[in-house]
Amino acid sequence: MMPAEATREIFWNVPFPWLMYVLLVPTVVVGGWGLYRRLRLWRTGGPAMRWDRPKERLALVWRHAVGQGRTLRRAYSSGRASSSSSVFHLLITVGFVVLTMATTVVMLDHDFGTRIMRGGFYLFFQSLTVDLFGALVLVGIGIAMIRRWLQKPSRLVFTDEASAILIAIFVVAASGFLVEGWRIAATHDPWGPWSPIGYLIAQGSLAVAEPSTLTTAHAVVWWGHCVVTFAFLAWAPYTKLAHVVTAPLNIFFANLDGHAASLRPMDFEADDDATLGVDDLTKMTWKDLLDLDSCTECGRCTAACPAHTAGKSLSPRDIVLGLRDLMHDGAETLLAAPQDDTDNAPALPILQQTGALSAESLWQCTTCAACMEVCPVYIEQLPKILDVRRYLTMEEAEMPPSMADAMTSLERRGHPYPGTRLSRIDWTDGLDVPVMSELDDPGEVDVLLWVGCATALIERNHSVVRSLAQLLQHAGVSFAILGREERCNGDAARRMGNEFLFETMARKNQALLERYGVEKIVTPCPHCFNTFKNDYPTVGGDYHVEHHSSFLAKLVDDGRIQSTQAAEHNVTFHDPCYLGRYNREFDAPRQLVQISTHGRTPEMEQSRENSFCCGGGGGLSFTEEPAEQRVNRQRASQALATGASVVGTGCPFCMTMLEDGVAAVTGDLPSDDAAAKIPADSMPADSMPATRMPAKRMIVKDIAELLWDATEASPDT
Repeated sequence: MMPAEATREIFWNVPFPWLMYVLLVPTVVVGGWGLYRRLRLWRTGGPAMRWDRPKERLALVWRHAVGQGRTLRRAYSSGRASSSSSVFHLLITVGFVVLTMATTVVMLDHDFGTRIMRGGFYLFFQSLTVDLFGALVLVGIGIAMIRRWLQKPSRLVFTDEASAILIAIFVVAASGFLVEGWRIAATHDPWGPWSPIGYLIAQGSLAVAEPSTLTTAHAVVWWGHCVVTFAFLAWAPYTKLAHVVTAPLNIFFANLDGHAASLRPMDFEADDDATLGVDDLTKMTWKDLLDLDSCTECGRCTAACPAHTAGKSLSPRDIVLGLRDLMHDGAETLLAAPQDDTDNAPALPILQQTGALSAESLWQCTTCAACMEVCPVYIEQLPKILDVRRYLTMEEAEMPPSMADAMTSLERRGHPYPGTRLSRIDWTDGLDVPVMSELDDPGEVDVLLWVGCATALIERNHSVVRSLAQLLQHAGVSFAILGREERCNGDAARRMGNEFLFETMARKNQALLERYGVEKIVTPCPHCFNTFKNDYPTVGGDYHVEHHSSFLAKLVDDGRIQSTQAAEHNVTFHDPCYLGRYNREFDAPRQLVQISTHGRTPEMEQSRENSFCCGGGGGLSFTEEPAEQRVNRQRASQALATGASVVGTGCPFCMTMLEDGVAAVTGDLPSDDAAAKIPADSMPADSMPATRMPAKRMIVKDIAELLWDATEASPDT
């Protein structure tokens, strides 16, 4: 006869159940000490303001810690090896959340007398739901084991610890099902079918063993399950599984400003003897140290890194893991360091002669922030790289020779192109472009057109800014340029580590802009756009700045610019990192491409926030690299794979890098095209590269050029 109410005895067949609570004490103490040990290390770090906007932070935790937002985004967006890792991680995570809830229900029922394990709730949640989600844990573990032990993707870190964690989780989940199944078999539980996995085990076990034997096995395995689970919980905080706690914390303390490479401000007047930049672990912030303990070793950052993909030694994952090992190996040093006197603190040097933490690797970073975009736990790899670059540049004067030449040119000539014979206004020949210094009342100008060094001083990009200026004139926009008074806004200096030069240039530019009463800036360069928008406010500059893509899109929406003749070619758009990933502007440039081509716009395999860098950021456009390690060739291959005849972009650096990449991949340049990265006018005549011809299958055009070509006012229309 079936009992009137569905339930079960919690500690059925368990001798001395009080012993479980005794074992719980050392579990909590040992595991708690492991977490506290990490917390002590984080607290040795310097200050970082990450307690503001708590509602936004909690929402971020809900989306990406509980909801696995970034983890799943990679699964559905790529179809690559990341998919299996996303799936198994989701299965294990959600499964353990449900199992933890079930354990909590048991505690509330037995220890607090709530008696909630009854009736429909017991059947639908405590039996059916828990069984199904427990099975998902086993499926997830199975996928993880196949991936780690059979497929062995290169991005993983293969350690005995990782394998032990998988085995431990499997033992915990599997033994739980055995305990359930043997209880159902031994008691002939009438509600057993509501626990489908346990019921199958019960039926299979009864076919080979007597109920009395299963009763004994149940007691033994129950205690084995208990001991293994408690040991696992005590051990976990000392392993990478600590990310179960550290990852949600790290997500909560994420940078909410949407600025991928935001850097700590430097006070050059506060302490003349202070080390500039970061050269040892004791100078990092508490958030930096929390980052290190949050790493899951998934390798997504390294897999997304364009420099690593191109065959360079840079590995964001290995940088984080190297710093993490340094933190734990030097724990006593960190704890002994006086927090209020870091100049005299025992040093834990970061830089190494070789490997991920070598200067050579750190200078390979294009600052594209792809690593930060894909990290599921919001680790900030890029600011750490730039902090070390600050030290190398300002303390050691150490950087690649061609970067050093660009830096010297920035200091002496206000731009990073040494030897160029072009001026800031050569591109205006034949155009009536107003110059601020020549106007009777500069304050009446609505918009300052900030041209930028790479646009004004690279001849190929003159067509871009000429198209932009003519579009503005056609739309009746009141604008002017600074002309010869324009100087670099300091982006290149900051990304190459010279914070002092950046601040010097920024303050000079601010004084100039204030003199002319500039409030609104439009620029065709995403690097200039990002610097004015995100960097200048940290040193006192506050302007309304727009990239030319969004500004032109508004003019189109207002009917002030109209496309009258679509281009006769397909255009695939390359997202500049500093426009897309840094500032989330993806739609405006695509809108301009679409109206210029009537929608013939195939997307590359990697686009929008997952776009692949052109290879020119972070000062890399000024360096000479081995032909086989050039990021621009990787991106050019992706563009060519779309079958488009034109690759569109909205960045002068991307223009140069993509033209060189396409030409090299299609065979229109000699294999060594490093010189093509440097403006021809900045090179002596006897060192000029061979004349470049347009790629046979693809050309590169800026969105302003595409729109101007399709506009009724264009001579080509």
